[in-house]
Amino acid sequence: MTWRGPLTAVLLLAALLSGWSAWRQRAEVVAAGSATARADYVLREFELVSLGADGKEAFTLRAPELARDASDETLSLRTPLFLLPDRDGHYWEVRSQTGWIAADNSELRLRGAVNARTDAASPRRMTMETEALDVFPETNLATSPLRVEITQPGITMSGIGMRANLADNSLQFFDQVTTRYEPARR
Repeated sequence: MTWRGPLTAVLLLAALLSGWSAWRQRAEVVAAGSATARADYVLREFELVSLGADGKEAFTLRAPELARDASDETLSLRTPLFLLPDRDGHYWEVRSQTGWIAADNSELRLRGAVNARTDAASPRRMTMETEALDVFPETNLATSPLRVEITQPGITMSGIGMRANLADNSLQFFDQVTTRYEPARR
């Protein structure tokens, strides 16, 4: 008997084992990667009312699609409409192209063509436009590091960086602030 036969069998067995091992490890990596990128549920055409720690409405959300990330329990939104109550029982309507909600509902991140306006029944009409807005429903605060334009009857203000209290409609700009007064026509 020659030494070539057993050596060929051993090499063939080693090649089969290494191929099987590589295939098995690749399947585990693909399965682990797909689990973190996949939503554990998706809602379409829905309305959601979120309550704060005090049991009162923190915000109402309507959107064509919501996806919950299984790894950190955050929510991603497509073209959301948020209704944020103020202390007088009126609502801010806030729209954007995309949205994100923290797992504990403490923060909303709105991105792309953000438009916020007070309720038509509100005694103090106001519209806010920017590309990025972070809203903190528990404290009724909204912030943006980008250019924001605020319009009220007779006045338009803009600036870079903004902090607004949605409960009492007060706001603060941080840089490059401009104001344009437009008197009412008689």
